[in-house]
Amino acid sequence: MSGAWIALIGFGGMLALIALRLHVGIAMFVTGCLGYIYLSSGSALFAFLKTNAYNLFASYTLSVIPLFILMGALAEQSGLSTALFRAAAALMGQVRGGLAMAVVAACTAFGAICGSSVATTATFGRAALPELLRHKYDGGLATGTIAVGGTLGILVPPSIILVIYAITVEQNISLLFMAALVPGLLATLFYLVTISFVTRRTPDLAPSHDPHASGRRWRHFKAVWPVLLVAVLVVGGIYGGVFSPTEGAAVGTIALLVIGLAQRTLGWAALRTSILNTASTTAMIFVILMGSEIFNAFLALSQMPMQAAAFITSLGLPPYGVLAGILALYILLGAVMDELAMILLTLPVFFPIVSALDFGMQPDDLAIWFGILLLIVVGIGLTAPPIGLNVFVISAIARNVSIVQTYRGVLPFIAADVVRLVLVLLFPGLALGLVHLLS
Repeated sequence: MSGAWIALIGFGGMLALIALRLHVGIAMFVTGCLGYIYLSSGSALFAFLKTNAYNLFASYTLSVIPLFILMGALAEQSGLSTALFRAAAALMGQVRGGLAMAVVAACTAFGAICGSSVATTATFGRAALPELLRHKYDGGLATGTIAVGGTLGILVPPSIILVIYAITVEQNISLLFMAALVPGLLATLFYLVTISFVTRRTPDLAPSHDPHASGRRWRHFKAVWPVLLVAVLVVGGIYGGVFSPTEGAAVGTIALLVIGLAQRTLGWAALRTSILNTASTTAMIFVILMGSEIFNAFLALSQMPMQAAAFITSLGLPPYGVLAGILALYILLGAVMDELAMILLTLPVFFPIVSALDFGMQPDDLAIWFGILLLIVVGIGLTAPPIGLNVFVISAIARNVSIVQTYRGVLPFIAADVVRLVLVLLFPGLALGLVHLLS
């Protein structure tokens, strides 16, 4: 039996284990080990594990992940998410749908210090949903806005998913952060326009305005300006080359800790919770990373990624047609699979295919551009039926809003995301312009 067939059987077995509710990282690890032994030997597997596990987790670059997670945990425990939402609501509350727009604005700011879509969704599900429902916002619009706002956690730099993509395809993390900024801000703009459109078209979805918003602007801004300064410091320092992403994450973590202690919004209990949440989330990510490492080694032994790339290239399809098909497949996968596992599982297969296509750009530019496109489709998958992880997260919080209402609420935002995806696909300069300007 050929290596490609063994790889396909391995994919099927792994998906079956996931369907049986085995942790995705363990499912990848078990399948990868069995496939590695079949194609090589048990002694070769143990030799691989003996060195690669240490090399993977001792990586200095990988230390950026727990640091960014800790930044987000400190921000949540110190009440930053609620303060950001209130400040944005005071600024935008006078227009129809202003509180929903405030959620998007606050998620954008929070994403600059968090980097996790699920964490952003859960945080604002607790901070903003009660206020939206108290002001008589439609349940579907309220939960849908929070679900799509959470995707900004992976779009607005820094992004944990983007860090893992950069490590996997051996690209510069700082350059990918630069490339993500404009598409991330476009997402914010498109979401604001979408809220304005749907609330004007159907006024019953949201009240007209909050007449008391303007008088609270300065008071709320004073509560959040130090944290906004930290976000600017971290992102600006990385873009300006003052420090690396890992150093920037460390600077931001220490700064948020000092601010929380100085403002007395971060006690010892909250600090302990932040550390424990960071440890558990990091452990979950690292288990998936280890599972993907051995599974990808198994795929490399099977030669399936190279054979798939050669087969697709031999079909003579236009490069943009192949890329569009891959992105459409990612949207489908994202609707039924965790985004981190999806990227780690599929990159060894799809990235060689994309790299073999001629888009008239340098290999590094192609890798960066594809990473941003991938980030956008992952965001769509996080909210698209039939699963959409962010939809499930907000539905677990919003007990009185049915999941059908939430799916109905996210559909206009998904349409906006598709438009943004097409724009970045047709105009790569939206992702690469800032990279070429600053690098």
